[in-house]
Amino acid sequence: MKVCVPAAWPTTTDEAETVQETLRSRLDLAGPGPRDPATVAGVDVAYTEDRLAAAVVVLDGTTLQKIEQVTVPGPIAFEYVPGLLAFRELPSLVRALERLTVTPDLIVCDGYGVAHPRRFGLACHLGVLTGLPTIGVGKTAFVGTYEEPGRERGAWSELRLDGDVVGRVLRTQDGVKPVFVSVGHRTDLDTACHNVLALSPSHRLPETTRAADRLSRDALRTALPVDRRRRPDRPVQDRQPGPTPEA
Repeated sequence: MKVCVPAAWPTTTDEAETVQETLRSRLDLAGPGPRDPATVAGVDVAYTEDRLAAAVVVLDGTTLQKIEQVTVPGPIAFEYVPGLLAFRELPSLVRALERLTVTPDLIVCDGYGVAHPRRFGLACHLGVLTGLPTIGVGKTAFVGTYEEPGRERGAWSELRLDGDVVGRVLRTQDGVKPVFVSVGHRTDLDTACHNVLALSPSHRLPETTRAADRLSRDALRTALPVDRRRRPDRPVQDRQPGPTPEA
């Protein structure tokens, strides 16, 4: 599939923040975006302290069966800075997306969209680069305040940052911890939450996220030398340690 790749990725914090501020003006947050899309891609990245593996999995939007998958292992190219985690992941994720033969109708990121300090998380960035509808589904809150939603599936509450609604805290299964849904590009919050529920028939996380998480971890283990796969002091992680998980 086609991705608009920048001539060079930023190498400093100031450069990365400037990229986010510049690209934010290109976001389409009006939606409505695809409702019950035919194909949906999940993206995720697994880490050790010096290596990563990016994974993209495309599922049938109705059956949730796997259509295509791509992995790209590689070095970590950007230091961990809260709010800039996307720049650690984007180079490898973009290479994985470029190798897809199927262009998905929706991309679901393990991370955030506008629920971000500069309102430009990983889902926003991937949306601008691909031109596709994107949403972020985070496991924990990165920014903002909220009230706990009801305990039944489908219950939600607003996630607010500086007085603005930047997402929803959505219960995907009865009695389980909620997820944090935010818009990335070319969709709206109602549609995003509808699709997250449709992609989460049996588990807390969308099947896109679950599939991409498994694939990225497997790809990272395979890419590591045999001796490192067995060493407990070099664990495979789904995010680099930091103050708050985010993307």
